[in-house]
Amino acid sequence: MTDTTLNQTPRGSRLHIAIFGRRNAGKSSLINALTNQDIAIVSDVPGTTTDPVYKSMEILPIGPVVIIDTAGIDDVGELGRLRIEKALGVLGRTDLMLLVVDPASGAGVFEEEVLEKARENKVPVIIVVNKTDLYPEFRTEEVFPGRALPVVAVSALTRQGIDELKMAMIGEAPKDFMTPTILGDLISPGDTVVLVVPIDLAAPKGRLILPQVQTIRDILDNDAMAYVVKERELKGALAKLKDKPRLVVTDSQAFLKVAADTPKDVPMTSFSILFARHKGDLPTLVEGAKAIEDLVPGDRVLVSEACTHHRVEDDIGTVKIPRWLNQLVGGPLDYTWVSGLELPGDLSGYKLIIHCGACMINRKEMLHRLMVAKHAGVPIVNYGVLIAHVMGILERTLKPFPEVAGAMEDNA
Repeated sequence: MTDTTLNQTPRGSRLHIAIFGRRNAGKSSLINALTNQDIAIVSDVPGTTTDPVYKSMEILPIGPVVIIDTAGIDDVGELGRLRIEKALGVLGRTDLMLLVVDPASGAGVFEEEVLEKARENKVPVIIVVNKTDLYPEFRTEEVFPGRALPVVAVSALTRQGIDELKMAMIGEAPKDFMTPTILGDLISPGDTVVLVVPIDLAAPKGRLILPQVQTIRDILDNDAMAYVVKERELKGALAKLKDKPRLVVTDSQAFLKVAADTPKDVPMTSFSILFARHKGDLPTLVEGAKAIEDLVPGDRVLVSEACTHHRVEDDIGTVKIPRWLNQLVGGPLDYTWVSGLELPGDLSGYKLIIHCGACMINRKEMLHRLMVAKHAGVPIVNYGVLIAHVMGILERTLKPFPEVAGAMEDNA
C-alpha cells in the first residue's frame, strides 16, 4: 500500500479556518485547544503572531484542516496596519472564521471591521468568547447584541466549551466539505481493487447502491482498475488475477465469506468502513465498537438510519444486527429505531447508538451527529464497524487505515 495518510491531505482539499482577534485574545491558545496539541506559540507578549501563518493539521472529528493564524486586529503603527491588511487578505481563501473576543476588552470597532470584511467575502463567522475561566460572569449575549451570529464561550486553558465550539464549526462549515477521496489515498495508479457486491433481496433492481457507484468512480478517478464480482465469484476472480489486488472491498453482510476467501496478505475492508472515514470520523466509530462489550441484556440501544427505505424480510437494521447483538450479549436488548434527518433530542439512557452507513447524508450532517452523541456521552458505531466487530474481524478490516491503528490496541 501507499504510505499516504490523512495527514498528507493536500492543502487545497482541506477546510480553511481563519482565526481573528485582538492581540492577546488567546488565538494561539485556542488553536492548541482545538487540536489538543501545543502547535501554536503562546506568549503573554502582544503581537507574537505577525504575518498570517498557515498550519495544516487535524481537528477531530472535523478532519484535515488548514488553520490560518493571523496578527492582532488591533495592531498599532504603520507596520501594524500592514499586518492587519495582510490578515484581512486571507478571507478570500477562508471557509470559516473564528473571531476570538477577550471579555476584558469586549467587542468594538476592530471586530466590526473584521465582520464587515467577512460579510463582503461571504465567509461564515463564529464568535468565540475566550478566557471564561477568568471571567465566569461574562454574558455572551453582550457580544454583538441583535446580530444573528453564533457565539460560543470557551476557555482555551481548561478546554471548557471546546466540544461545543467544534459542533458550531461543523454547523457553520460549507455544506459540501468532504474528505477529498474515498480510497484514493490507499491505492496507486494501475492498482486493481476488487469490489464484492452481493446481489440479494436488498439490492436495488437493475442498479448498484450509491456507495458502490461512488467507490467505483473514485477508483477510476485515481487511475486504478475496479474488478466487480459477487461474493460467490471472489475466490475464482482472485485466482485469475496475475497480480494480487491492492485492496478488496466488500458489502459488510458478506464479511465472513469474503474474509475466508481473501488471502491474509491482501488488505480487506468494507464499503461501510470506507464511508465511515469518508463522511465521518472512523476512530470515533471504532471507539463505539468497544462499547458493545459492555452491553448487558435490557440495555437501551438506538438504531438510527438517515433515510427511509423498503424493509426486506431479513433487514440489516431491524433484524440482522439486533439478532447478532442479542446473541453476543446473551439476551435481548431494548431497541429503538429512528429514521430521518435528526437524532432524538434526548439521548439519555441509551448505552449505544448504531448508525447506518450515511450514504444519503453529507459529511457535515454525519459529523454533527457524532458530536451530538459525544456531547451526550453515548458511544456511537456504524453498521460496517459493528458487523466487523461482532464477526471478530474488525482488526483485519481496519489494517488499511494507519490513522486508526492505535485505536485497535485494546481490541487486539
